[in-house]
Order: sequence, then C-alpha cells, then structure tokens
Amino acid sequence: MAQGFKKFMDKGDSGAKKKERIRQEKKKVRQETKEYFEKKKQEAREARAQGQAGGYQSERGRKDFKQGIEKGNEAKRHKGIEKGSERTEYQKPKAKFGKAEGARTKPQTTNNKPQTGIRAAAQGKGQVGENQPATGNRQPVTGSMPLNKFIAHAGICSRRDAADLVKAGKVIVNGEKIIEPGHKVTDKDDIKVNGKKLFIRRNLVYILINKPKDYITTTEDPQGRKTVLDIIRNATEERVYPIGRLDRNTTGVLLLTNDGELAQKLSHPSYEIKKIYEVKLDKPLIKKDFDTIVNGITLEDGFIAPDSLAYADPKDKSVIGIEIHSGRNRIVRRIFEHMGYDVRNLDRVMYANLTKKNVDRGKWRFLTEKEVRLLKYLNASYTKNKTVTRG
Repeated sequence: MAQGFKKFMDKGDSGAKKKERIRQEKKKVRQETKEYFEKKKQEAREARAQGQAGGYQSERGRKDFKQGIEKGNEAKRHKGIEKGSERTEYQKPKAKFGKAEGARTKPQTTNNKPQTGIRAAAQGKGQVGENQPATGNRQPVTGSMPLNKFIAHAGICSRRDAADLVKAGKVIVNGEKIIEPGHKVTDKDDIKVNGKKLFIRRNLVYILINKPKDYITTTEDPQGRKTVLDIIRNATEERVYPIGRLDRNTTGVLLLTNDGELAQKLSHPSYEIKKIYEVKLDKPLIKKDFDTIVNGITLEDGFIAPDSLAYADPKDKSVIGIEIHSGRNRIVRRIFEHMGYDVRNLDRVMYANLTKKNVDRGKWRFLTEKEVRLLKYLNASYTKNKTVTRG
C-alpha cells in the first residue's frame, strides 16, 4: 500500500482539539457507566430489603432476596467488562495522525471514539490462521425471546435475515409453522429451520480473512464456484457466515462469525460502520471529478457522498483512497463509474477498524478478545445519541 494512503487511514484531529474531544468523551462514558451501575445497586438493595422485611418466611421473600443478590453480582460483572472496554477504546494511538495530499474530509457529524491500531494476530506463538480464537461462550438462555433472535443466537444467520426466513414459512416451532418473527420462544421449544433442529450456540467464533479475487461471499454456490468458506475450511467446526458482502473481484478485509447479534449490529445502517477502500482506476482522477465526488453525487438509488477521499499516491493519481459507511450494493464501483472511470482493482483495507495487517491474501486469523470487545461497543454511544436526538 502506498505511503500516502497509510496517512489517509490514520488521519484525524490533532493538537488541543483532539485532546479536548477525547477528554469530553471519556467524561461522558464514565458518567453514563456510573449512573447505570448506581441504578443496578439501588435495585439490588431494594430487592434485598424486600426479602429481609419478610423475614425470609415467605417463598416470595426468599425469591426476591435471591434475585437481589443475583442482580448485584451481575452489576459487578458487567462493571468490570465495561471498564475494560473503556480503557481499550481510549488508548492513545501509536501512530501520529497525518493527512495525505489531496485529502478531503466532510464535516464531522459523529462523536465516534478515537480508534487505535489493531494487532493482526493474537498474543502468543501461533501463526496467522492458527492463533487461539477469542472466547465468546454464551450463558444458557432460560427466558423467552423473539423467534428471529433465537435463530440468530443459533448461528444460522443475522437477526434481519432470520426474520425473512420466518416470514417465508421456513421455520417450524413445536410442529407448527410460524410466520411472525416476534413470536416468543424458549430453549425448551422444538425449533426447526428447513427441517434442521436449532440449538443456542455457546461457542462464538470470529474470523478475519484477506479475501482474494475469484471467491464469492456466500456460504454455498449452486454453480460450484469457490466461496470464502473454502479459505477457512479447517478453521472451526462451528457454522460461520460472512458479515456483508464483497464482489467476486473485490479483495480485502472480510469478517465471518456465528454471532448473530454482532452481525446484526455491523450490518445495521444506524451504526454507520466505517469502511476504507483503495481503488485503482483506468486513468488519473482529475481534480474536477475529485471535487464532484467529495461534494456528493446522485445515483439511481439516491444521493451519496464519501466520508473522505484522497489520492493514495501523489505520483499516481489513478490510485484513490475512499472512506465510506454506506452499505449499498457495489457503491464504490458505481460512484466512479458514474463519473466515467473504470475500476480496475478494488481492495477493502479497513472494515469496522479491522485491517488486513500481517494477513496475506487468501489467509485468515481469529480475532483477539480485545478486538471483539471493541466491535461490540463500536459506535454505541453515537447510536444512542442519535436515538435520543430524534426522540
């Protein structure tokens, strides 16, 4: 990758402005965390008080007291997790931010947390593709939940795709066809998709691959073409699936998992997951067209403007770096084709802050536990603020 594009990937605020932004965001997260656990502690105290007031003589009093203890323990456990995630998300970036020649950035409208460099492999002596996966064991599910959520927990697909399966009449619950995604079920129900019984998965797997050309991002292909699952054939016994898609001739970062909740989050437009591509055009991108793309263009499916655009190599202006969060189909190719350029090569170098560093083309690795935590909290405060503002 060109040196200029590395600077493009690492760009950001600098000096006092960046420090103040980070300080304010840290303060906000600490305050939200404090309020959350104060509420949990108060609930636990009230539950214990109810149990004590009854002298533990009644069954209800004993049950309330037990629930109070469990809530207190749960609060302590989650407090440790959230503090850990806060420390990792606000680590100071190792590389100094810079700006590539020709880089243009739209005014920032989000308060995303500053991102840090991600290690390419887990700690230890394992090689890429052989390091230990992040452990993501689920606790047994005892309560009821929507049917599409259960299917996602079972590792079949994302929650959104699960809803489509239910509506299509492919899901049977206790011998009865259910077409309502919100139908409540528990782990005691007999649930089948296409005749296969489902179970809640407890071993979550997260795999990053550096996709080569001529591989399609589906779990299987009727035409017998190579799929990304062929690359990780011996990686895990769990059934994983790709989050999002890359065209057959598009290369780069692709994430596969059986974590339906995370897949739902990373695929949902409200989280505005960042993606960075390196684009090789058939001819240099002239300044007039560069400015037009930065200001936004209207395609057949609506208006689109990249978050950032830059010349990756000052000496070769046919190599472009583009940052975008839209998940529309073939959006990067269509942007440049609309301006009269042919995309010769398209490589995704970053997805949700995951890069292909130290992962050769056609290779894979497990995510580390730190990376999984960062993904689960990615843009969470931003999405919450948007919901509050709209309300």
